[in-house]
Amino acid sequence: MIAAGKTQSVKKVVLAYSGGLDTSVILRWLQETYGCEVVTFTADIGQGEELSPARKKAELMGVKQIFVEDLREEFVRDFVFPMFRANALYEGQYLLGTSIARPLIAKRQIEIAEATGADAVAHGATGKGNDQVRFELTYYALKPDIKVIAPWREWDLNSRTKLIEYAERHQIPIAKDKRGEAPFSTDANLLHISAEGKALENPWHEPEEFVYSRTVAPEKAPDQPEYVEIEFAKGDPVAVDGKKLSPAALLVRLNKLGGKHGIGRLDLVENRFVGMKSRGVYETPGGTIMHAAHRGIESITLDRGAAHLKDDLMPHYAELIYNGFWFSPERAMLQALIDKSQENVAGTVRLKLYKGAVRVVGRKSPNSLYSLAHVTFEADQVYDQRDAEGFIKLNALRLRLASRLRRK
Repeated sequence: MIAAGKTQSVKKVVLAYSGGLDTSVILRWLQETYGCEVVTFTADIGQGEELSPARKKAELMGVKQIFVEDLREEFVRDFVFPMFRANALYEGQYLLGTSIARPLIAKRQIEIAEATGADAVAHGATGKGNDQVRFELTYYALKPDIKVIAPWREWDLNSRTKLIEYAERHQIPIAKDKRGEAPFSTDANLLHISAEGKALENPWHEPEEFVYSRTVAPEKAPDQPEYVEIEFAKGDPVAVDGKKLSPAALLVRLNKLGGKHGIGRLDLVENRFVGMKSRGVYETPGGTIMHAAHRGIESITLDRGAAHLKDDLMPHYAELIYNGFWFSPERAMLQALIDKSQENVAGTVRLKLYKGAVRVVGRKSPNSLYSLAHVTFEADQVYDQRDAEGFIKLNALRLRLASRLRRK
């Protein structure tokens, strides 16, 4: 399956382990093919699944060092919130729910590798997708000489049937619902859940309602709108309806509200970093509310030049995250600029949730740059409307000169 001699170069490997079919097969395959000790790492980033079975399964397969860690607060505080300060959207729509989780998992893998003396790390991402890039760019950014094992690029277990046969041959427990072809694959964390592949591969076919699990259909959402108030400090949400919440708890609360009202559904054909287009169906209920609220508070607290510069830089920032460059120097540079812009982004936004839509209907801030005295249609003492004439003529000068030249 792999080149001769390669198996002798690894003594201990840290595997990103979910306990599902793929990573369970990978665990045994690593033990068998590389003859190395395997350390498993399972991260709780809010996927909503019980993680104790993963520990038990790893124990059954002879793993001695098992790490199961709750990273939900770190995930939201140190990865989701910084990204949302930038209002990041990939290709104008995608809130980067899968992309932003990978650097955290990979970072923790490297930390565990250093703590346990492992000389390699492994992941279960396929050779067609973005995740292999995101994992491995993070590995190399944090530990340049680490050995990386990507089984999907090495083995010949290239189908679900072969994986199941391998599992049965090696007495690896398989959940009954994994013995058939899944209608689509999913990835979940506290920010979102995605679905892609199989039944969703034809971009002309509308997703069936069973694809969605975090949001009700907008048509079946409550017939009465609901209002929610979100308080911000330095660009981060800190309270919902006057109640202070931790980062993870706040996102859980917004997910519940958004899911109830059918908010945050997205059916997208996107451009993968590896070159192909793929169709994904995403649910990001709390993130969609948070994104609207953040833009709402920025609208009255950010200077025009700063706001427009942020909007200019956002697509590049989002692309860096999508492509796996969270730990790149350019992302860090952009983050410093973004965070500087957020120093006065504080206040409260009121939003209206109704039938799949979220709208900002109110905003207030002690740092507001909105001046009623200047924008009123009534008489005022602060703005001389005659000043606009010179302003317009100066801006029109180049246009007038060009027009005269054309007329000649």
